[in-house]
Amino acid sequence: MKRREFLIGAGGAAAAAALPGALRAQAATVKIGTILSITGPGAFLGDHMKRGMELAIEEINAKGGVDGKKIEWVFYDAETQSSRGVTATRRLVEQDKVDIIVGGGNASGIALAMVPITERAGMPFISTEGSMQIVNPVAQRKWTFKSTIDDDQILEVAADFWEKRGIKSVCLLADSSGFGASAKEQLEKVAPKRGLKVLYESFNPGDTDLTPQLTRIKNSDAKAILCWTITPSGVVFLKQAKQLGLGDRAIMHSYGFVDDRYMKLAEGAAEGTFLMSVKFPVGADLPDSDPVKARIADLTKRYETRFKQAPNQFVAQTYDAINLAALALKGSGGDKEKIRAAIEGIKNYPGVGGTFSFAADKHSGLSKADGCVITWKDNRWRLAA
Repeated sequence: MKRREFLIGAGGAAAAAALPGALRAQAATVKIGTILSITGPGAFLGDHMKRGMELAIEEINAKGGVDGKKIEWVFYDAETQSSRGVTATRRLVEQDKVDIIVGGGNASGIALAMVPITERAGMPFISTEGSMQIVNPVAQRKWTFKSTIDDDQILEVAADFWEKRGIKSVCLLADSSGFGASAKEQLEKVAPKRGLKVLYESFNPGDTDLTPQLTRIKNSDAKAILCWTITPSGVVFLKQAKQLGLGDRAIMHSYGFVDDRYMKLAEGAAEGTFLMSVKFPVGADLPDSDPVKARIADLTKRYETRFKQAPNQFVAQTYDAINLAALALKGSGGDKEKIRAAIEGIKNYPGVGGTFSFAADKHSGLSKADGCVITWKDNRWRLAA
């Protein structure tokens, strides 16, 4: 863990070491702990995710905080390592004694490693990572929730896309992380119901040559190739797929790769790529009748004013997660069971990533209706036809 900080009030920061334990205990604050990766391979996403949280906390504190108490933010960098994430989780639970944890290292493998600790401790945890295994089985995830769309939901969106185009044979090229494993598990359930023939290929996060896998795919009858990773290996996939002449297939990425910086790194190889996503990146293309359109436009304006750059869907994930946490903290008095029950009771919360509803048997707040297929065209995101 390379960094730990407290953010108090509307964005002020102080090193944790500079605050004696007794002084912190006396502070009239609510404490949110966060673990993200702002170094290592996951840093490409972590910087935006961190800023999404910063903006949410600043806005909440500017309006008086939670029950009149400012949010005190305890932050750790997991460095894209599960072991670092585990250590940070223990510190948040045992030393920092936060009220809730939001963020699981922006990697499903890290979030999954955190879950046993938060569950044993009875610590409410809102993950901002993708794998649905993070919150399932729900009977073993009493304290764990998620602000991202589930793999099975987004794969149903993909299946609709394939069906519309008459595609019956596809390939899932997934990395070997928990994120990739979850996708394979869920596609194995979705495919039979949708009459899909599926070829599975895998790679390790960080791989710089996918030629063997792509050559096998080229020699198959797969008409769509869906790459599932959050790592820069996804750029390798796009470039090598083009080099090998796979442009006659539908080249696709999961929602974990919806970052314009990745597309720009892939240069011309990214043009026409389809991606599974929530609606945030294509807010301007949505019909005015879609209620999330105005919410996306509003957050985009505020984020650009604050950070002088455009937000992406990962900003939406963490911005929503902090606001969900603040909603659950309200009236809890720090009682963790009340916080947990409050999250479970949230219905139709109007987020920027979608509309959130939780239940005793559903600990991920979004639904298939919050997903869509987008494409990278002329150096920008567009809603796919």
